[in-house]
Amino acid sequence: FSISGHVNNPCNVEEEMGIPLKELIEKHAGGVIGGWDNLLAVIPGGASVSLIPKSICDNIKMDFDSLQGVQSGLGTAAVIVMNKTTDIVEAITRLSYFYKHESCGQCTPCREGTGWMFRIMKKMIDGNVHHEDIDKLLDVTKQVEGHTICALGDAAAWPIQGLMRHFRPEVEKRIEENQQRKAVA
Repeated sequence: FSISGHVNNPCNVEEEMGIPLKELIEKHAGGVIGGWDNLLAVIPGGASVSLIPKSICDNIKMDFDSLQGVQSGLGTAAVIVMNKTTDIVEAITRLSYFYKHESCGQCTPCREGTGWMFRIMKKMIDGNVHHEDIDKLLDVTKQVEGHTICALGDAAAWPIQGLMRHFRPEVEKRIEENQQRKAVA
């Protein structure tokens, strides 16, 4: 496992499959900066899998079946820890930009879809997105997922799907706050 992000001691460790995520982080990485209660989310298998919120992290085991059961994955076993200082929308937007940049452009769903996903995520950061854009974004992820020549399309879609699955209320709150700010200005 490669553990990075908001931990006291980022590290690479060899550990048995099935270790509880919390134990892995606390035993080898010195715990979450600010303590376990300061945990926001973890991407358990590298940038190509869906994030999981703290409520799932509390009891999840680091194995293929357990993570698949919560719509995530072990992937490369690159554990990315995010505490509550993380702007989760910005973090996923950065992943979205990476996949847009890395698309070879050979297949249309990936070439066009990664661009659409990044642009909508960027609009979210800039405060120029509306509630209906969330559904449009999820529709784009479904048009890309499973419709590309290689797995890059799936890898681009899953982090966004995880964001909306677990943090949609926070995303919607962000949209409302931005709309209220614009109405006052």
